[in-house]
This record gives sequence, C-alpha cells and structure tokens, in this order.
Amino acid sequence: MLRRFWLFFAQAVTVLLALMFIIATLKPQWLQRQGQFGKQLAEPIVALREVAPGMGSGGQVQNSYADAAQKAMPAVVNVFSSKDGSLPPDPRAKDPLFRYFFGDKNKKQQEQPAANLGSGVIVSSEGYILTNQHVVDGADQIEIALADGRTTNAKVIGVDPETDLAVLKVNMTNLPTITLGRMDQTRVGDVVLAIGNPFGVGQTVTMGIVSALGRNHLGINTFENFIQTDAPINPGNSGGALVDVNGNLLGINTAIYSRSGGSLGIGFAIPVSTARSVLESIITTGSVTRGWIGVEPQDVTPEIAESFGLEQKSGAIVAGVLKGGPADKAGIKPGDILVSVNGQDITDTTRLLNVIAQIKPGTDAKVHLVRKNKEMDLTVMIGKRPPPPKQPSDEGDDEDGG
Repeated sequence: MLRRFWLFFAQAVTVLLALMFIIATLKPQWLQRQGQFGKQLAEPIVALREVAPGMGSGGQVQNSYADAAQKAMPAVVNVFSSKDGSLPPDPRAKDPLFRYFFGDKNKKQQEQPAANLGSGVIVSSEGYILTNQHVVDGADQIEIALADGRTTNAKVIGVDPETDLAVLKVNMTNLPTITLGRMDQTRVGDVVLAIGNPFGVGQTVTMGIVSALGRNHLGINTFENFIQTDAPINPGNSGGALVDVNGNLLGINTAIYSRSGGSLGIGFAIPVSTARSVLESIITTGSVTRGWIGVEPQDVTPEIAESFGLEQKSGAIVAGVLKGGPADKAGIKPGDILVSVNGQDITDTTRLLNVIAQIKPGTDAKVHLVRKNKEMDLTVMIGKRPPPPKQPSDEGDDEDGG
C-alpha cells in the first residue's frame, strides 16, 4: 500500500514538473505576470504617501468654485449711468444736402443720453457700493440692478480720482453684502474669480490666478498697487469683484491691458486694502485726505546716477520744488535725493508718493536725503494733497476694459 502511494506521488510530481517546463518554455509571460502582480500589491501605498503632500492644504484638489461664486454673486451689481446730451453734434448736420437725404435722424440720436456700463460691489447692509470712478464720472443718473432682479437709483457719496474709486449709496432693505478678504494672506498663484457684467450680457464669473502683486508704474492711476490677474476681464467688468476661493473680496476690477479692447489675460484690480481705506474716508469725511510735500520727483536710475556722478543709486531725486510748499519751507532743494521718510525706505517716486500720502496732514515727518553726496536730515510739516485737476471725461463706452 505504501509503495503504491509513493508511486502515485512521484507520478504527480513528474507531471507537475513537466507542466511547469512546458509553460516556462512556451508561455513564460504567465509566470512573469504572477511575479509582477505580487510586486504591485506593495507599490501603491508607497506612491500615495509621496504624492499626498503635494496636493495642497487639506490634501484635496478643489474641482469646483460654485460655493465661492454663490457666496459673492448676490453682492455684485450692475451699474448703468447716463449723461444727458453728451453726444457731440455731427458737423454734417448743418449741410442742407445731408439733411435732405438723412433728415433729422442724426439730431434725434444726439439728443439721446449716452450710457455707460459697469459693475459694483455691495460692501455694507446700509447700502454702500464700491465701484470705479470712471464708471459714474459725470453721470446725471445712476441705476443699480441687483442679482435678484431688483433695480433702484443710486447717488454718489464721494469719488477718489487718484485711485479710480467711487462710493455709491442705495436706499434698499435686505441687501446682500460681500465679505472683505485680507491682502496679507494673498499670494501669487492663488485662484481668484472675477465677477461682473461684461459687455452687458449679464452677471458672469470667470476664473484665473493672481499673476502678480503690487503692480505700479502703469500710468492708470496716481496711486497704483494693483493685483494682476489672468481671470478674463472685459468692458463692463469695471467696479466688479475679484474674490478668492472662499468668496471673499480681494479687489475691485479696474482695467485690462489690451490692444483690441478684449481680454488678453492681463487684468488689474485695486486691492481691498486700498478700497477699504478709501471707502471709510469717503463715508466719514466725504473725500480722501492724503499727505503732500510739494515736490516734483523723478526716479534715480543708473543712467542719472552716472551722468550726475551720484553715489546714491536708488531713491527719488527732486526735480522741482513748489515755492511756499511744505518741502520748500523745510529747506528741500532741487537735486536732493530723498532716501527715506520716517524711517521708510524710498526706492522710487511711486514709493515716495505712497509713503507721503499715508502721513496725516499737519504732522511732522523726518526726511533723510542726500545732497551733493552728503547725507542730511530735515523735518517737513506734511501738507494736504490738493485735488487733481478735473480732466474732461471721455464720451461713450468704457474702453479700458474695467
């Protein structure tokens, strides 16, 4: 019996070895697949641990911004402003032959009010709305349309042409308001949403990222500290909201860089920090008060430093001094290079304007300057910045894209 069992076992082993030899010879991939399968069981866990930290805060990738949009959209309004009789007369209208063929149609068109389109953001339940100054500049009538379909007239509380901001007010109840965000937590690369009424098609949300912070020297406003974004912004978006992924206000959309009038992926928004400061000042005093010393500054460039033999390679050189102004009374002279004000470094003219503007008029400021390659300190009593000269407003549509 035992001999028969061993004979059967030996035959079974022989058959199994023969099958393994045949498989190894004819179908070796069958054996390789088994080896790879056993190897794959351990690999995914290690790979996931390596990838997970790179998924961002919270370890989750956000694939929808609907919550942020729904939070902010009710507080973004459409702004329609009109100017009566603002269309210039057609010189051909005096030609009898022209009137014979075209009648008084051109005259009727001239009598129609010129309309301007923009957006705004409700920032207070009391009815205060932030928008751009150029949206309501010279308007005889301003109408606000809410996202819920309600419409009403608005009045201008105050404007600040040097930042292109305006504060409007409406008398309505149950107004949705937006939450103000924090600029100190905003970084280049953050996802942002632009909300407004481009081309009058209705409320629209576009998405992009923060492309840059602190953009200046653009020649758009006197005081520039723009957020740059590639979120599509078009004419009609002026005064609309730039919000973060939580629906909090980061900026007021103002302008785009464009050669065609359409979005090229370079848009600019006024930071919420600037907008809030202007808003509070206008609500409190009806205007924005800034410091001023009465100088005509110019950037110190390497070329200027070399041509004048200056050791100082940065700062703001004084090209002119207003006679009788604060700087003149303090002894500042043309050719002086302003290096710091109250301990804050002055790197260029934009920095000088911003630092001086933040100082309360009537207070003393310590100015460190370089005169003929010698350093010295002067004390200047800050004056009140005079309002900018009123520029003739452009007729027709908003062409800067904001």
